[in-house]
Amino acid sequence: MPDHHLLVENLTSVWWIVLVAALAPILALISRRYVPDVVWLLAFGVVIGPNMLGLAEQTVAVEFLRELGMGFLFLLAGFEVSTSDMRARQGKHAALTWMICAALGVGAGLLLTDGEFRVAIVLAIASTSTALGTLLPILKDSGVMNTSLGRATMTHGTYGELLPIVAMSLLLSTFATWQASIVLIVFAVIAVLVVGLPIRFIRKVPLLGRAVVSASNTTMQTTLRMTVFALVTLMLLTAVFELDIALGAFSAGLLLNVVFKTFSPEHGEEIAHKVEVVGFSFLIPIFFVTSGMSINLGQVLSEWQLLIGFVALIAIVRGLVVFLRERLTSTYSGIESPREQIALGLYSATGLPIIVAVTQIAASSGIIDQVTAATMVTGGALTVLIFPLIANLILPKNH
Repeated sequence: MPDHHLLVENLTSVWWIVLVAALAPILALISRRYVPDVVWLLAFGVVIGPNMLGLAEQTVAVEFLRELGMGFLFLLAGFEVSTSDMRARQGKHAALTWMICAALGVGAGLLLTDGEFRVAIVLAIASTSTALGTLLPILKDSGVMNTSLGRATMTHGTYGELLPIVAMSLLLSTFATWQASIVLIVFAVIAVLVVGLPIRFIRKVPLLGRAVVSASNTTMQTTLRMTVFALVTLMLLTAVFELDIALGAFSAGLLLNVVFKTFSPEHGEEIAHKVEVVGFSFLIPIFFVTSGMSINLGQVLSEWQLLIGFVALIAIVRGLVVFLRERLTSTYSGIESPREQIALGLYSATGLPIIVAVTQIAASSGIIDQVTAATMVTGGALTVLIFPLIANLILPKNH
């Protein structure tokens, strides 16, 4: 029976993926988190993927779970965004810093590619992103989260997630830039309506609102189901509009975060925790493992110069610029220690999910080849492994 064979094929691949996803945190704990969970997931993906042992394949079902995993990752990143910090003076400086980084990234890309503008755009987006979702557990584990350094990292990380996603949607879209701008505006309006109208209706009917909240911790999980509905709706909307689905997922998290902080901050934290449980236990590991499965380690190592060059590019156009802005200008971050300023630069230069997303788009559009895409993803994994480790080592123990 072909249907039975397909089921076995899909379940076999998922079995291997969830097996290594279960092993990854154990090895992360054994290594005292110096090698983060996400790096182990990528490494295991390389090992079980078709380019090495061939134990798992990216079937249609696995690919769909991967997209949902990316959605949950960016949803959680949106949940962590502080819109008040974004609007404050520190946030405005962080946005300006990203624009400087992006301009330098495009310039460096044009020099390195002999004027290939679309390739330069890909390099600029990839080299100026910040892996906010990946950094969250690292910041919490190191005790940095509630410090000035942690808040500054979150602010830079917010713009390092949001602005590259917008740039992808505008500059790498199948539409012309002006058309993509109109599509983005239309998407933004519909996204606000999708999230805002149900909330407004529930607030207009207090009895319904109390019923929804009271059932949120039962088997009905009302608020979590509404959150997932908003996520899938905005992901579907971006897919229909031919935008990157990361934009839909991030927008869902951002808008829901605003709603929860306005009406019920405690309930918002509870929902975020539930989304973390659903995402990090199953879907998000699938995203990272399958990202590793697409990497051909032999080909990547043969492009070692590109690999080292890409990591250096990230360190310069993102990490160094953030450090110099903190060191030479007033960004209102409250960070004065050179060590903490260096650590902020390193945290801000830690990128991976956006790199995976932008290289996937670029490779499917023929802007770069699969080997270059895999090499850039590997470079992103190296930033996750190396940059936070160096930052934690140089920070004083009583930070």
